[in-house]
Amino acid sequence: MSESRMSESPLSEDKVINFMGIANPAMILSIILVLGSLILLGTKGLVLGLDFTGGTAVEVEYEKAPVIQEVRETLQAAGYENVVVQNFGADTSILVRLQRSFTESVGDEILVALTQDGDQVELVRSEFVGAQVGEELREQGGLGLLLALGMVMIYIAFRFQFKFAVGAVLALIHDVIITLGMFSLLGWEFDLNVLAAILAVIGYSLNDTIVVSDRIRENFRKLRQETPVNVINVALTQTLSRTMVTGITTLLVLLALDIFGGEALLGFSNALIIGIIVGTYSSIYIASAVLLKMGISSEDLMIPVKEGEGEEVDDRP
Repeated sequence: MSESRMSESPLSEDKVINFMGIANPAMILSIILVLGSLILLGTKGLVLGLDFTGGTAVEVEYEKAPVIQEVRETLQAAGYENVVVQNFGADTSILVRLQRSFTESVGDEILVALTQDGDQVELVRSEFVGAQVGEELREQGGLGLLLALGMVMIYIAFRFQFKFAVGAVLALIHDVIITLGMFSLLGWEFDLNVLAAILAVIGYSLNDTIVVSDRIRENFRKLRQETPVNVINVALTQTLSRTMVTGITTLLVLLALDIFGGEALLGFSNALIIGIIVGTYSSIYIASAVLLKMGISSEDLMIPVKEGEGEEVDDRP
């Protein structure tokens, strides 16, 4: 195949979207959002749930299986904020967790609130419960996250090239910080469900970034005479339909969870909705734009030619 044939673009020029045309303004916006999120996290902090703070647990037994959402609304109407209501074994057993210190009367207070509508409710126990995520576990989790980011960087550096690794890790950090910043700004509760969603966001964003990086690498090897900006624009245009279909279908599921999943899954779905939107954006304007800032070129990605390969053999008599 001739060199001119290899350099032909797989898309006509009018079909290529100029994503990198606004790369600089997009990166400036990202820096502002990240700095703003860090300031919010440092000053306002997160509203930590019972999983992180501990509190009081009250177990009650209903005569007939209640509707969890109605029990939660009854307690909130009685003035109990940040209350967690869930089934505990049988459908008639309800566990109520409160973000407040334990007192001997708290069980009776909950019982009074729940029996105001005439329901037959019996108090089983009330006690103090410690945080499921203690200080030591939080520190270990943070170190584990840093180690995971380091392993991601090593993996992408080996699979692609070091410049791709830097862009991918910066995109992941960008997604996590902005998602946490939104929770701090809006005052949403941060619990283990949200933490699980943050980890899912990291996986989603990384997968999206790897798909884009793979196409960028492939195009750098094919479109050798194109500028890096054009090569990246072609790659992003080629993967746009896949990115949009994946993102939209995932968001539809999460919106259904957000609307019909109840309060228990609200934080989880909110975190994933924010993370997927930000993660899709960062795959284009962080991971890809960083490649340009670091001076990526086709020479960085060329496959080494073994000695003797590609040499023409003169077999004329």
